[in-house]
Amino acid sequence: MLTTHEELRTCLSTKANAWLDSALADADDAARQGPNGPSGRDIPRWELRFAAAGRECGDPQAAQAVRVLLLHTARPNPADVARLYARGTGDERRAVVAALPYLPLTPAEGVPLIEDALRSNDVRLIAAAVGPYAAVLDAHAWRHAVLKCLFTGVPPAAVAGLADRALGDAELGRMLRDFAAERTAAGRPVPDGLTHVLALTAKGA
Repeated sequence: MLTTHEELRTCLSTKANAWLDSALADADDAARQGPNGPSGRDIPRWELRFAAAGRECGDPQAAQAVRVLLLHTARPNPADVARLYARGTGDERRAVVAALPYLPLTPAEGVPLIEDALRSNDVRLIAAAVGPYAAVLDAHAWRHAVLKCLFTGVPPAAVAGLADRALGDAELGRMLRDFAAERTAAGRPVPDGLTHVLALTAKGA
């Protein structure tokens, strides 16, 4: 769920709140200008604010929420979203992925970012990738996202809509059993949470 400006006020210092007011004003200006606004080599002011959020907000969770809100307010075009992700730090990439449900992107524009995040070994980025926007993944990609979570130690609870989508999914069940068998044969522990997800696939089958 998107954290609102008013909600953020309660967890930021007076100085950080003043900074956030200015940052959101810059983001709002960018949204008003739209994709045909001023361009050039200068980085838009709201993007500078996006990068500085960690330093200005102090608390990592608050900085994450601020970055998502800035993206939602600025409404950057797909190319700029992809650029911010590609050039961003781990925290910035995570914010871009978390903001995808609130941006004017088609699945064809947003899914490549999710796919890239799922190829990483950054557990926080993977957890963001299986958030609400993962609903747009096709069945094959979604099943592999669930396996990626289990493989990297991301709790299955991080997968948005897991209980509904895994329900009666026989193919996911087969993949989970194969994965568990491979781990056992190699003398490695079966990840926590696999039994729970496997039980979901058996329901309604």
